[in-house]
Amino acid sequence: MLEEGFSKTVAHIEELETDIKSLRESLKPQKAEIKQTEKEIAKLEAKKAAAEAKAAEAAKKAEAEDVLKKLLTSGMTADEILEKLK
Repeated sequence: MLEEGFSKTVAHIEELETDIKSLRESLKPQKAEIKQTEKEIAKLEAKKAAAEAKAAEAAKKAEAEDVLKKLLTSGMTADEILEKLK
């Protein structure tokens, strides 16, 4: 009787080991997919950051051009503006 219980326990352990092995194998492609998705996210975040920086630079340029136009229309000469920038 004790041996029968032991045999059942051993069989159960072997079954669990097989299940674990199977789960590990099914986990491999999922891990690879996660890694690929993380790479894609990093690329998209870098692209977004570059686009935001470009947009900010364009906004600064537009603002500087507006200020320059206002100064020129107010009667300031280009030389006076350059002197103030120094």
